[in-house]
Amino acid sequence: MSTHIFTSESVSEGHPDKVCDQVSDAVLDTVFAEDPEARVACECFAATGMIVVGGEIRTSMYIDLPEVVRGVIRDIGYTDPALRFDAESCAVINVINRQSDDIAMGVDTGGAGDQGMMFGYACGDTDELMPAPIYYSHQLVKRLADIRKSDPVLMPYLRPDAKAQVTVEYSDSGEIVSSPTIVVSTQHAEHDSHGNDVTQQRIKEDVIENVIKAVIPEHLITDATTYHINPTGRFVIGGPHGDTGLTGRKIIVDTYGGRAPHGGGAFSGKDPTKVDRSAAYAARHLAKNLVAAGVARECTIQLAYAIGVAEPVSILVDSHGTAAMPDHEIASWISANVDLTPGGIIRRLNLRRPIYRPTAAYGHFGRHQFPWEHLDLVEAFRTALA
Repeated sequence: MSTHIFTSESVSEGHPDKVCDQVSDAVLDTVFAEDPEARVACECFAATGMIVVGGEIRTSMYIDLPEVVRGVIRDIGYTDPALRFDAESCAVINVINRQSDDIAMGVDTGGAGDQGMMFGYACGDTDELMPAPIYYSHQLVKRLADIRKSDPVLMPYLRPDAKAQVTVEYSDSGEIVSSPTIVVSTQHAEHDSHGNDVTQQRIKEDVIENVIKAVIPEHLITDATTYHINPTGRFVIGGPHGDTGLTGRKIIVDTYGGRAPHGGGAFSGKDPTKVDRSAAYAARHLAKNLVAAGVARECTIQLAYAIGVAEPVSILVDSHGTAAMPDHEIASWISANVDLTPGGIIRRLNLRRPIYRPTAAYGHFGRHQFPWEHLDLVEAFRTALA
């Protein structure tokens, strides 16, 4: 049997870039809780002992920015001053400005907040219609965080920063065969509560038993599966003290793990008038519903916009040869029947509300609590296109 492999990675909520994504979206949620018509474009930079919050915001409400930032850092688990980045002592530097009137002029009339192209994707790898490598990578780092927060006795040395990477082997027909390689790196304390060194061997055994076996389906693990657990041998220094963090630097982690194209625009900290975010959600919504309806077994959607213009300048459907009808006919039906203006997307998905901070770690897609994951277009697609 001929096979091919694909690899994706994820990072935990304690990764410095993800700290910044979560702060950016917490600012957005804080504003939207009182002012759903606000405009927000918030970005962060984090380093040892500090976080800088900047961008453009148009709202009449007051934001207690230091408390918002510290609350996020506290929830993630950076509460120990020894980590050199903690909720109580880190400096919060505010460089937020009001949104440019030049940008607002086009958005106020219902146009897109910027030009660009956005992609959505779905496939049958998992029940969530997500590619398996990125889905399992997310689940591994989420499992580490769940143990650290809810069952700390199990692995009491865990700290917030972590990464995972999963390789999946596919047959030429697209069936998942195995997981040949799994990589997990987790930040850890240098000593346990008894003063003993936390060894790499102990971490490896714990990660395989308590994390990998809890996430990766048993039939995908074979005798040939290779594990790389903290392969450098030590990961004590981490988080923003170990590396700087920046909003929007994990766009492939946020989407499909490299399985689908990416237009380049980040999500976190942006209100839904920014089509970088809302149109990417709309494209995923379309792709997922098309696959769930049986119109295609795999689907990529591209939407493109011009700043200040409401209607998309192009709509592309690529079923990767798995649809019974031509892709251009599917695209034409969508164009005629689904409102893909920024306003239409916002209304259909109810995006002017504080739902964004949970998106900022463990992926924006494949999680049922988000409205762009709902299968509310399946019957329409099945009737018209299947």
